[in-house]
Parts: sequence; structure tokens; C-alpha cells
Amino acid sequence: MTDSSATVRPDRRAELAAGLAQVRSRIDDACAQAGRDRAEVTMIAVTKTYPASDVLALAGLGVTDMGENRDQEAAGKAAEVTAAGVRPRWHFIGQLQRNKARSVVRYADVVHSVDSARLARALATATADRQTPLDALLQVSIDGDAARGGALPDSADPAVGLEPVAEAVAEAPGLRLVGLMAVAPLGWEPERAFVRLAEVADAFRAVHPGATALSAGMSGDFEIAIRYGATHVRVGSALLGMRPTLR
Repeated sequence: MTDSSATVRPDRRAELAAGLAQVRSRIDDACAQAGRDRAEVTMIAVTKTYPASDVLALAGLGVTDMGENRDQEAAGKAAEVTAAGVRPRWHFIGQLQRNKARSVVRYADVVHSVDSARLARALATATADRQTPLDALLQVSIDGDAARGGALPDSADPAVGLEPVAEAVAEAPGLRLVGLMAVAPLGWEPERAFVRLAEVADAFRAVHPGATALSAGMSGDFEIAIRYGATHVRVGSALLGMRPTLR
């Protein structure tokens, strides 16, 4: 749910500015330690459960990329932000049901969670009226448990194998295959997860050299993800503070 008013309170703006400064410093340090160019890493502010006013405040502070994971919340929030005259780059990062594809493509610039050929086809159909392609990242199952979401990197299954899903995206005129996304599996140390993801990404780029984006790492582990090649980090609580309870 978003606030009915998009007014940014001065005290909240100050809180967000402080959080942003800390996160940017952490990213700077992680890039320096990894020997990477800071310009290679994009911070996505994960604004799920936060109001449109926070999005507007972050945009005013120079944040260009916002992430949401529930269409029910994101669609209204994006409309409110647009009505206020602000147009960030919206990333849909949650698991996506096919029946939500048409709604999501109305506001999202990037979908990070394409994990089946059927979803790729649903997004392709939904993008028929778009003026620009929808950037698509394939969600990878690091531990091979497709039940938690993610295409299977070592499978040729035409429904959920990583390469068949990539082919479905690449063949869709309204989609642009830009890279991979993953979440560290429950019970895995982040380094183990991101080492495995880097291996999958290297093999994937050998077949799809234009798919260079790698979305990995959240508030507690993005430094490790950057060490292993993340180009997009998804930051919520470290930037915006304690997350409100979902209603």
C-alpha cells in the first residue's frame, strides 16, 4: 500500500540520505577491493512495502533504479510516482505469475525473474504494444530446487532449463535478454552461492555474449556479490530502514 500523499517529510528525506550515503560508501569500498570500476555496479533501491513518497525522495537524491516484487503494490505505486512527474527505472524482482505479465509490462523496464519458457511467452505476448523492448534477466536456481523459483542451469528441460528459457526470451521480439539473476539459497553461505552463480554466468555469456548483467546480492551480502561479478545489487533495509509489515 502506498501513502495517499506523495509528500516527502524532511525528516524522512534526511534518514534516506544518510542510508544512501552509507550504502554508496559500501559499494565504493566493495568495488575498490574487487578491483572493479564503480560504474559497473547499479544499486536498485528495493522499495516494496515503502510508500511512493520514499521513491520520490530517493529519486530526488539521485537514485534512478527502483525495485518491486509484488504487482498488486507496484502498479499503483508506479502510477503515483509517474503522476508526481518522476520516472525512475522500475525493476520487477519478485516471482511473477503469468497472469500478471500484462500488468507488469505497463510500468516495468526490467524483469529479473524470468524462470520458465511459459513465462517468457506470456511476457512476449504482453509486450506486443510496447514501444521499447522489456529487458529480461533469467532467474537461476543455484541449488537446483526449481520449487523456490529459478531456471535450472544444468537442465535441458524445455520448460525450466536455463538454455531453453534463454532461447524463448531471445526469440521474443518484445524482450531483450540482458543477463541473469539469483538469490542465495536458504542455508548457503553467500560466498558459496555467488561463486556458483559466477560459474553459471561465465558459461552463459559464452553462448549469449550480450547478456552481461548479473543481479545478485542484497543488503547483507552485496559486497560478496560484487566480488564475484554482480552488476546490479538489490538494497532494501540497509537503505530504507526497517521494513514495514506487509498488509
